[in-house]
Amino acid sequence: MFSFLQGLAYGLFFSCLPWVMIGLINPRMALPSAPFTRLRVLIRYWFIVPFIAMLIWLTSLWGGFGPTLGGWLTGLVAIAVTIPAERAWRRWRLARTERQRAAHQAALAAQAQATLEREAREQGIAVLDPARPPVESDAVILALWEAKKRLLAVERPDLAIQSDRLYTRYAHVDGMLRGKFDPRELTLERSQGLVGEVARTAVDNLNTMASIARGVVGVDADYVHRRLSQEPVQMPTEERLALTRRLTLVEETEQRLRELSARNEAAITALDDAAVAVAAVETDRPQASVAADQALADLRRFAEKAHHYGRDS
Repeated sequence: MFSFLQGLAYGLFFSCLPWVMIGLINPRMALPSAPFTRLRVLIRYWFIVPFIAMLIWLTSLWGGFGPTLGGWLTGLVAIAVTIPAERAWRRWRLARTERQRAAHQAALAAQAQATLEREAREQGIAVLDPARPPVESDAVILALWEAKKRLLAVERPDLAIQSDRLYTRYAHVDGMLRGKFDPRELTLERSQGLVGEVARTAVDNLNTMASIARGVVGVDADYVHRRLSQEPVQMPTEERLALTRRLTLVEETEQRLRELSARNEAAITALDDAAVAVAAVETDRPQASVAADQALADLRRFAEKAHHYGRDS
């Protein structure tokens, strides 16, 4: 072992001079990383590497019977091997640092986004971003987010705003329930299930509205009105009938959308009623599987009679 170290020290020491010459001609060939300067070449191969070779040689003086050929050869090629190895190690370390920094920044961004969404919900501000799902979300909130994306896709932002309003109401009631009841209580699960059932009813309405609105998304009602306002002599009868039918389809669609929007307004009102009731007292009532319409009516009764449940619990 000591003989090998002696050979390694000699080979490493004698390889320094060629590398100094190479580095003075082209520093990029002799240095593993920037800055590629001749001063760094001199410091590395005139001081640092010879110092390492001397330490290895001093260590080998404890024993051995002279330098070995294997040690000599290893020392001669050591620098040629360590330069690409060090470059690879530096690239790996830089990539790991970048990944860690990106992960840290993503975590900070997610935390900041969650804080903004929480504050926005408390203030009743519409915060559903169609470009990305909410950070703190459950199945109902994700469904509202998807419904808003579908309504925006059919160019109905006037209807998509209901998704934001339902989102703030649902999140507000859910937060109040979590603050009012212990997570281990069955009351919390039952109440959340009831509120979620009403919210899912509204989600179904929103999805239906998106499907209905898609049918007339290509119809320009303003253009139809302008064409129909022209003198009859300027328009063939067939065209007038076609335009009238097109306008009728738009009006029927808008009527259907208004009906579904009214149902969602009722759901929003019911959620507001529930929030007021839960803020005042605790409730505890069993819940069976209910249909969507029944859930809406049940939530109204839930809000009106909450104080009775609280007094009986």
